[in-house]
Amino acid sequence: MTDLLAAAAAELYEADPDGFTQRRQDLADRARAAGEPAVAKQIAGLRKPTRSAWVVNRLVRADPQVTSRLAALAAELRDERSMDGTRIRELTAARSRLVDDLTRQALQVSDLPAPPAALREEVTATLDAAIADPDVAANLGTLVRAAHWAGFGLDPMTAFPAGAPSPSPRKTPTTPASPRTSKPAQPPPPEAPKPPDPAEAAAERDRRRQEKIQTAERAVAEADQTAESANLAEQDLEDTVRRLEAELADARQRLAEARRQSYRAESRQRRANAELGRLGE
Repeated sequence: MTDLLAAAAAELYEADPDGFTQRRQDLADRARAAGEPAVAKQIAGLRKPTRSAWVVNRLVRADPQVTSRLAALAAELRDERSMDGTRIRELTAARSRLVDDLTRQALQVSDLPAPPAALREEVTATLDAAIADPDVAANLGTLVRAAHWAGFGLDPMTAFPAGAPSPSPRKTPTTPASPRTSKPAQPPPPEAPKPPDPAEAAAERDRRRQEKIQTAERAVAEADQTAESANLAEQDLEDTVRRLEAELADARQRLAEARRQSYRAESRQRRANAELGRLGE
């Protein structure tokens, strides 16, 4: 990553995502004006993070020790298969404490002392996934959405304890030999198959390989499109939630003001009635 691109990414993923689109355009224009059209195109392609991803990004950029702390615990957990139950429980507890501590720190750094429960859960899930998934860990600081780890332990292999005996190969049962009698006549041996043509075999292997590549490329394209759609939907929903929360806060403020005015009006009404009663005596 070039210095110009790295600086743009640092600015975009550390700042509040509400102004992401305009900042991205400004930074791309600046790179283009500096004679770096390729970098400008890369900057324009940077994706807007969800608010939960931004919270994690800001934590990592504010405290460089976060990634090393996560990596250190991940390294210990990689030896999980060779540990006894006590050590596994100790590391599991350490993992929980670290994720909880970093979640609180992330919310403090982002000035979110009372975040929505869903946002807190996504931050926690992302930090936990960074311990288990190297791809998530590698993208800390430039995440565009929350991550989740659906496995157990650190990797799928931890489901099988170390030292467990490998399943023995299944033996094919043999039929006991019958008492020897007269030997039946044997049929003539089958004709040996014709060896395949090397050129045809190579062509067939290449054809199958190309089919697999095309299938994989289609799967990647579909996955990218699905991920992009999901990310946009997530951002839209977060924007809607923030708008509704702002509207709710405004409505509560107006309700409080209306109650104060009602109280004042009732007080004036009681004083007026009292004055009227006094004058009528």
